[in-house]
Amino acid sequence: MSHQMSREILIEGLTPDEILRLPAETIDGLILLGEPLVFRAGSSTILGSFKVDDSRLIIELAQIDGGGEGVLVSLGSLARQYAAQHNLQFVEWIVHAVTCAKPNLRLRKILEHRGFVIEVLPQVGAAYHLIDPI
Repeated sequence: MSHQMSREILIEGLTPDEILRLPAETIDGLILLGEPLVFRAGSSTILGSFKVDDSRLIIELAQIDGGGEGVLVSLGSLARQYAAQHNLQFVEWIVHAVTCAKPNLRLRKILEHRGFVIEVLPQVGAAYHLIDPI
């Protein structure tokens, strides 16, 4: 009997494939609002927002509590698949991990390793930022 070495991270109890198969009205009405949303991904609780603007999916993450099992990688993979399915050209990430009261040094290292840079963005302030072409 073999054991699967990595487990799929569920987002609000759904696999990434199940999320991608949700009706457009559900995704538009519950997720792509551009408003703060608290959700669970793996063992993390995340405060973030999602929206589509022109040719990009914009993901803004304000807080990530817990986790460590690759939640950002899973979210990134899901975001890229969604963007490709909807003919978007970019996934734009904005992560507010710059001025946290209790900074997560591991998260910062992961973000920097993935190419995120600290930028001062209009209406956002200083944040880790990455525009990922699809």
